[in-house]
Amino acid sequence: MSATTVARKRGKPATGARVGAAAGKRRRKADSAGDKGKTKGGGKMNEEISSDSENESQTPRRTEEEEEGELEETAQEKKLRLAKLYLEQLRQQEEEKAEALEFQEDQVAGRLKEDVLEQRGRLQKSVAKEIQAPAPADIRILRGHQLSITCLVITPDDLTIFSAAKDCTIIKWSVESGRKLHVIPRAKKGAEGQSPGHSSHVLCMAISSDGKYLASGDRSKLILIWEAQSCRHLYTFTGHRDAVSGLAFRRGTHQLYSTSHDRSVKVWNVAENSYVETLFGHQDAVAALDALGRECCVTAGGRDGTVRVWKIPEESQLVFYGHQGSIDSIQLINEEHMVSGADDGSVALWGLSKKRPLALQREAHGLRGEPGLEQAFWVSSVAALLNTDLVATGSHSSCVRLWQCGEGFRRLDHLCDIPLVGFINSLKFSSTGDFLVAGVGQEHRLGRWWRIKEARNSVCIIPLRRTSRPAAVGS
Repeated sequence: MSATTVARKRGKPATGARVGAAAGKRRRKADSAGDKGKTKGGGKMNEEISSDSENESQTPRRTEEEEEGELEETAQEKKLRLAKLYLEQLRQQEEEKAEALEFQEDQVAGRLKEDVLEQRGRLQKSVAKEIQAPAPADIRILRGHQLSITCLVITPDDLTIFSAAKDCTIIKWSVESGRKLHVIPRAKKGAEGQSPGHSSHVLCMAISSDGKYLASGDRSKLILIWEAQSCRHLYTFTGHRDAVSGLAFRRGTHQLYSTSHDRSVKVWNVAENSYVETLFGHQDAVAALDALGRECCVTAGGRDGTVRVWKIPEESQLVFYGHQGSIDSIQLINEEHMVSGADDGSVALWGLSKKRPLALQREAHGLRGEPGLEQAFWVSSVAALLNTDLVATGSHSSCVRLWQCGEGFRRLDHLCDIPLVGFINSLKFSSTGDFLVAGVGQEHRLGRWWRIKEARNSVCIIPLRRTSRPAAVGS
């Protein structure tokens, strides 16, 4: 038997077959190696691909998770945010309410304090230092009277001015335009059928605090009552035995006080067109009168050298001494203090609890005349801005002077001069203190001792500007 046959019988391949098998084996190994190499290479490629694919597949998965987390977190945060916002709003509202309540309480407390101080006459708003002296070009001059201005008043709304003069006329002016709104002409004595008016020098005027009534008094002993809006004549009060020199309404009422050269003070009820009572006490002709809210009035006693405070219900009076000359003008600063001027050139500040002046400024407008024969300029008018420390005085010294009342009204400090040529016969501050009105004439309102030819018989509106807001203090 051949070897091949034996090998086949024994199950072993033949040599040729062995070689072929070996070759096939080698091919399979090579293929296997190639496959392995391919697998390795493919593995690398697959790793790279799988890495990319994993990133691609995992990235959206993470994004979705993150988005879900973000959505869940945003909802929670939104709830928290809204809750915090709501709480913050509540807190802010409560703070605002608390601040508003505190501010309101402060305002109410401040107003109550001011009201109490005002009622006690101790309210003093510091405005004098803030006043700026106006330029001469800023002064507005209103001309209409033929003779010297004797008196004027400003309506409570500061929109109109009433002026009267020795020409016996009364003119109503517009503050804004400076135009005449109405003229009450002179009435001829003994003429019948003419419109009511004054037939002699008008010496004084007063207007009620509600602006309804205007009162005017003249040398013919008459007091005429007018409707302020229409200038229609309403009543005529008679009873004084000499020239009516002072008029004042009690604030908040229609009670009218009048004084005269007959040395008396009379009380009238204008709304009821009635006379109330007469008070006596002065020893000479009374030159001026003023009143505020209390049921009392103050008078300047002229040559008897006294200032008097009349307590109407008690029918009593307080007598004050201080000036050396004739006291021709007076005005209340508040319920407890007043200012007066005299022909000895002095200006005095008074407190109702002291019988002597708290402050006395002598030669307030300087001296005139030749050396060795100097005399003080007469103080012909005074004015005070209500419940403040600002005072104005007038003379024929070619200027209006502004003064500041020191603390406790114990000092009078000069602030500035406002140039005006002529006799300053009347001065009035507006209720807001925005302007000062001066009645200027060539002659003194009570006589003809001098005549200043270069002066103009006019109403002058002097603007007063402030550098800052005033502060109120109690004195």
